[in-house]
Amino acid sequence: MENLRYLADADGIILRRDVIAAGGTDTDLRRACRTRVLVRIRHGAYCLKELWEARTREARHLLLSGLAYEFARTDVVLSHVSAAIIHDAPLWDLSLEEVHMTRTDGRAGRREVGVVQHRGQLRKGDVMVVDGRKVTSPTRTALDLTTLTDLEHALPAMDHFLRTGRTSKAELREGAKAMARWANTLGTDLVINFADGRRESLAESRTAVMLLGTGMPAPEPNYKIRDHQGNVLWRVDFAWPELGVFLEFDGKVKYQKFLKEGEDVTDVVLREKRREERICRRTGWRCIRLTWADLERPAATIRYIISVLQGGPVYL
Repeated sequence: MENLRYLADADGIILRRDVIAAGGTDTDLRRACRTRVLVRIRHGAYCLKELWEARTREARHLLLSGLAYEFARTDVVLSHVSAAIIHDAPLWDLSLEEVHMTRTDGRAGRREVGVVQHRGQLRKGDVMVVDGRKVTSPTRTALDLTTLTDLEHALPAMDHFLRTGRTSKAELREGAKAMARWANTLGTDLVINFADGRRESLAESRTAVMLLGTGMPAPEPNYKIRDHQGNVLWRVDFAWPELGVFLEFDGKVKYQKFLKEGEDVTDVVLREKRREERICRRTGWRCIRLTWADLERPAATIRYIISVLQGGPVYL
C-alpha cells in the first residue's frame, strides 16, 4: 500500500488488523517503519511518527494504556501508574514504559512486553469508569503506588488526591487495612501518615520528604501569615514560625502560573522578590529559597537548611 495514513485514527494510531483488512501486508508496515512514517508502539499497533514524537511521556502512556486495555484477553482495570496518569496526578521519576492493570478474576498476575497485570482484590468503590474504561479510584490508585515505589515517589500523587478532595486519610487507612497482608505494603502506612493535602505541588511533596532528613522540627506546609485582625496576608510553602524561618520553592511552573497579561517571567520574579521583602519586614522572619537543582543535591541542601534554622546566614 502506497499510503497508510488514511487508516490512522484521530490519535494517529493504525492497527495491523485494519491494514490487513484494507488489503495491506506486514511488509507494508515494515516499510512504513523503515521510512520513518510509522512507529511500532506495541504488538499490532503503530502510530504516525510525527504525532508520536510530539507527545509527552504521559500522553504516550495514555495511548498505550488504551491499547493495552482494548487488547486485554481478560477483564482488567487500569491501575497503579496508568491510573494515576488518567487521574492527572503528578508523577516523578517513575517508569512509564509499562502499562499497569489489575485483573478482576483473582488469578495470578503476569508480565508481558509493555504490560504488567497485577493480582489484587478490588473492593467496592475501588473501580470507576473514565472515558469508557475501568480505572482504579484515586484512593486505590494512591495505595497501589505505595506498593511500587518509596515514600518520595508515592507521596506526590497521594498529596494531590488529598488536596483535591478525591480521597481522605480515613479512606486511605480503610483501604490499607484490606491490603495489610499483601506483598510490598510495608511502606503504605508511612506514606499515608506523612501525606498532607496542604502541599500544593510535586515540588512541595518532594521538599517535604527531603526535610525529613534535617533532624529539625517539621515545618508547617502552606502556612498562612495573618494580620492582627486574623486576615490572611500571604501564604508561604513552608514555615517554622517558632524559628522565624519560611521556605519557598521556586520553579518555572510557579512563575508561569502568576504571569499577568503583558508580563514576562522577569516581572513575576521581581514581584515575588518584593513579596518576600514585605513578609520579612512584617514578621522579622528569614526566607529560604529552593529550586529543582537543590532537590538533586539533598545532602548539601539539608546542611544549608539546618544552618539557617540554627541562625546561620540565608545566603551562602
